[in-house]
Amino acid sequence: MRITLNLDPEVLARVRLLAKQRSQTMGAVASELIVQGAKLVEAPGVRNGVPLLVVDPRSEPERPRPGLELVNRLRDDEP
Repeated sequence: MRITLNLDPEVLARVRLLAKQRSQTMGAVASELIVQGAKLVEAPGVRNGVPLLVVDPRSEPERPRPGLELVNRLRDDEP
């Protein structure tokens, strides 16, 4: 199927480079990337009646989870 897309020049350059590296067409590479990106948007689900939030792994580096020591220190420092 043919379609016209207006892509950012940087995106176009990256798709072109990936297509060349993989010996695929630009359409095949763009389709694969769009499908991968769309998977992040799917409904995350519900746990114990609470909707789960989706965190995009590309948005921030993983941070360590707060431990009991930090929680107690923050609680005790409150006036």
